[in-house]
Amino acid sequence: MRILLIHPNYHSGGAEIAGNWPPAWVAYLTGYLKAGGYTDVHFVDAMTHHLDDEAVRARIAELQPDIVGLTAITPAIYKAEGLLKIAKEVNPAIVTVLGGIHGTFMYPQVLKEAPWIDAVVRGEGEQVFLNFVRAVDDGSWARDRSTVLGVAFNGADGTVVATAAEPPIQDLDRIKPDWSILEWDKYIYIPLGVRVAIPNFARGCPFTCTFCSQWKFWRDYRIREPKAVVDEIEDLVNNHGVGFFILADEEPTIHRKKFIAFCEELIARGLPAKVQWGINTRVTDILRDEKLLPMFRQAGLVHVSLGTEAAAQLKLERFNKETTIEQNKKAIRLLREAGIVTEAQFIVGLENETAETLEETYQMARDWNPDMANWAMYTPWPFSDLFQELGDKVEVFDFEKYNFVTPIMKPDAMDRAELLDRVMNNYRRFFMNKSFFQYPWEKDKFRRKYLMGCLKAFLKSGFERTFYDLGRVGYWGPQSKKKVDFQFADQRVHERPDPAAIAAADEGWVTMHGPKIEMRRKKGEDIAAAALAAIGAIETAQASSSTSASACGGGGQLSDDEADAALAHRPSAAAD
Repeated sequence: MRILLIHPNYHSGGAEIAGNWPPAWVAYLTGYLKAGGYTDVHFVDAMTHHLDDEAVRARIAELQPDIVGLTAITPAIYKAEGLLKIAKEVNPAIVTVLGGIHGTFMYPQVLKEAPWIDAVVRGEGEQVFLNFVRAVDDGSWARDRSTVLGVAFNGADGTVVATAAEPPIQDLDRIKPDWSILEWDKYIYIPLGVRVAIPNFARGCPFTCTFCSQWKFWRDYRIREPKAVVDEIEDLVNNHGVGFFILADEEPTIHRKKFIAFCEELIARGLPAKVQWGINTRVTDILRDEKLLPMFRQAGLVHVSLGTEAAAQLKLERFNKETTIEQNKKAIRLLREAGIVTEAQFIVGLENETAETLEETYQMARDWNPDMANWAMYTPWPFSDLFQELGDKVEVFDFEKYNFVTPIMKPDAMDRAELLDRVMNNYRRFFMNKSFFQYPWEKDKFRRKYLMGCLKAFLKSGFERTFYDLGRVGYWGPQSKKKVDFQFADQRVHERPDPAAIAAADEGWVTMHGPKIEMRRKKGEDIAAAALAAIGAIETAQASSSTSASACGGGGQLSDDEADAALAHRPSAAAD
């Protein structure tokens, strides 16, 4: 049984400006398949190698696989569908499979627009895909496709069928990734000029923000044993030459005790001398761990990206003003004092965005003085509750543009081209100031090297017109904004997702946050309150006042006992 995994060739000029990122899903899936007895696994990274459709076609024809599998985030869905169609054209007997978050919840639409896909793997893929491969191998898939849990497919009568969900893998350390499937010399982190990896520390989230779907996709919050994660990092460093990694988690600091143990284990093994790393987290976690920041830096943590709130964002009820401006400023100062590079993330492009609110975000960035700032376009995922709440305010259904750099929402006070122009103006002013007055003069040699490397990556993508997809849309500065073309496909090509179909897709999708997730168009604070009450994370009185949607970890902050309770799915003492 030969299995071919493909990473689709999708680019948007977002995070990739810092280098080529290794698709960790391939390593985790391959390792699980091999542990299950399927060792003839091949991988084509069409994204990193910039392979066009014909090049991928040639590789499929050369390898003659029995199964071709791809994963796809929302903006890569059309590329993935197209490659699976090519697989069928090469050999109709090839079994085609799609995984990833988009297919998990949008499978009714996916299977309608791409009927050549034999199966969609829903949710966490390792066990589901292994069971699927076994079913294809022993013939049971051909006899009765409903025997495989966690998949969706087109039935014989043309209706879409989804089987019951496969239980999540409770012990994540059972998954032993096969990092050798990747060509490591291709994955370079430009700021440091070293190989980069993206290992998992945990999966899922105890919070239920309406704009996020990580909690919904993974269904359960599970965290690995710190020593096991460090074992994996040690392997990446010693056997694959990795010099930098980013933890894949949305917020790896949720479970404070285990994050501290992780840092202590890195120090005990002497790994900070060989590898540096970065994370995404919340301002509140940094303030909580103020006294631990020097130890985090000693463990090799050099880059922290913080989810902060933008001016327009603060004015909408759907977002929670979780942190004050002074708290954001303090967190950034504390990180810099510990020698850690800080990056502030701003969300822009909401319907109430104005020239004034965009200028406010720039002034915030200057006042808080992070080492770097990023202005990301507001992108409502089509399978999120928030997408449904926005209703007719969402006019673009060309999912290829759902990439955080293309304005999906049109502000009431300006057109999309002006929005892009003003965001670029923020970038130009911010990084010009840093280029002349901060980066070259940093006293800390490592920080100076790192920041100058980040500037190199930023300038490289700017000159190549790949940054923010500027070349594709035709933006060359303020003088060109009237000619900007975002190249949206209209609704004759991509129609609005059917709310009823999305609701039906959620039936039976059991998570730790409640008996099932129902798309009832609830407000974010109600969803989060119910979820937190279910896991006993905070008292009901706190939930009603502090659990509306916010950047990464909407709602309250978990204590160590509450985090343990969330992992154990039992009420904590704090909830009594």
